[in-house]
Amino acid sequence: MDHDNEANRLSARAQRYARLGVNAGALAARVGVNRLRGGGRATDAKALASALGSMKGPLMKVAQMLSTIPDVLPADFAAELMRLQSQAPPMGAAFVRRRMQAELGPNWRDRFSEFDLKPAAAASLGQVHRATSLGGEKLACKLQYPDMASAVETDLSNLDLLFSLRRRMGAPIDTREIASEIRERVREELDYQREAKIARLYRVMLADRPFVRVPRVEESLSTRRLLTLQWLDGEPLVAFEAAPQEARDAIAVGLFEAWWRPFLRYGVIHGDPHLGNYTVAASGEGDKRRADGVNLFDYGCVRIFPPRFVRGVVELYRALEANDKARIAEAYAMWGFPKLTPGMTEAMTVWARFMCGPILDDRVRTAADGVKPSEYGRREIGQVMRALKAEGGGLTVPREFVFLERATIGLGGAFLRLGARLNFHRIYEDAIAGFDEAAVARRQAGALEAVGLAGQEA
Repeated sequence: MDHDNEANRLSARAQRYARLGVNAGALAARVGVNRLRGGGRATDAKALASALGSMKGPLMKVAQMLSTIPDVLPADFAAELMRLQSQAPPMGAAFVRRRMQAELGPNWRDRFSEFDLKPAAAASLGQVHRATSLGGEKLACKLQYPDMASAVETDLSNLDLLFSLRRRMGAPIDTREIASEIRERVREELDYQREAKIARLYRVMLADRPFVRVPRVEESLSTRRLLTLQWLDGEPLVAFEAAPQEARDAIAVGLFEAWWRPFLRYGVIHGDPHLGNYTVAASGEGDKRRADGVNLFDYGCVRIFPPRFVRGVVELYRALEANDKARIAEAYAMWGFPKLTPGMTEAMTVWARFMCGPILDDRVRTAADGVKPSEYGRREIGQVMRALKAEGGGLTVPREFVFLERATIGLGGAFLRLGARLNFHRIYEDAIAGFDEAAVARRQAGALEAVGLAGQEA
C-alpha cells in the first residue's frame, strides 16, 4: 500500500498549533481592541508580519491574499502583510536530498545531469531549484516543504483569527464566503499533480498568444510534491520600469493576455499576480531594449469559474458603459451577490466604476490616469465602506469575487509600475468580441477534458 508519511497528521498539527500559539500569543499580548482603535497600530502591524513571516506555510500565503482584498484587514496591517512576498527563508540541502529521494527514489540524482542544491527561489509552500535534464534542457524543480498538509489544516483552522481583527472594528463586509474560498484554493495548492494539469491547461488556452510563455511540464520528473517544469529565462518586472515606453506597453499587453484572455474565453484566472510569478524575456540595450515575451509561472492558485459568472463580469462592464442601473443590479446577481438594497448597489457601483475605469475610457491613458499610485483607490474604497456602513453593513461577498478582485488589483499594480500607456478599452473590447456564455462553456469543457481536469468546473 502506498503510505503517505506527510498526509494530514495529528502530531504535525499539534506541533504547528504550538508554534502558532507562541507567535499568536505574543502578538495578542500587544494587540487588543483598544490598540486596534488607538496608537501603536504601526508597531502591531509589523509584529504581525514578523510572526507570520517566520512560519513557512499557508498562514503566510493567506496573509498575502488578505492584504490584496480591499478593507478586509486594517490598512496598516495590510501594508505590512504586502511585504510577505516570495523570498521566505529557504530549506537547506539536507531537506532537498530527502525530498528528492522521497519523490524520485534513492537514485534520483542519476536522473539529472545537473542539480543545484541551493534554491533559486523560496516561497510559503515550497522552493524552486535549477536543474538540467540528461538531454541538456534547463529545468525548474519545485519542492514542497515537509508536512504542508498538516500545516494547511492547522493554519486554516485559525483563519478566523485574522478576520477577527476586522470584525472587532465593525467591518461592513461579511467575510465568511471569503474564508471558504481561500480555504479551498489553498488546499488545492498542495496538489502538484493538479498544478501540472493547470500548467498544461494554460498552454492550451494561450496557444494562440505566443508572447505569453508557459513552461512545459516534465511529466517523468513530477510527483504530488515535486513539480518539474521547463526553465524559462527572464528578468523581473522592476528591471523594465525605466525601459522604453514601447517595451513597457508590450509587457502590459502581455500581462493582460496572460490573466484576462483565459478568464474571458475559458472562465479560468490565475489568482496570484504578485511580481514573483512572471518574468520578462527581453533583448537589446538602452533605447533599443525590447520585450520579447512574458513568462508566466506558479499554477497552484488558479480559479475555474462557472461560465455564468464570466457573463456577469461582461454584463457589469456593459451596464456601466450604458449607465443602466437595472442591468447593473442584474449583473451583481449573476456574480452571486444576495439581494442588495439600493444603497448597497450604489456603493458597489462606485467601486466597480473605479476598477473598470481604464477599460471604460476609450483613449490612450495610464491605469491611474494622473493619480499618485500611493493614493490610487484610497478615496473610492473609503467612500464605499462608509456607504455600506450607513446601510447597516453585513454585505456578503460571494466567493467568486475574491480571486477576480485579487487579479484585478495585482495587474493594476503592475500596470502602474510600468507606467503603461494604452487604450485599455480597445484591448478589452477585442477580448470580449462576440462574447457568448455557451461558447465559454464549450471551450472550458473541451480544454479541461484535454488536460485531465474534466469535472473540475466550479
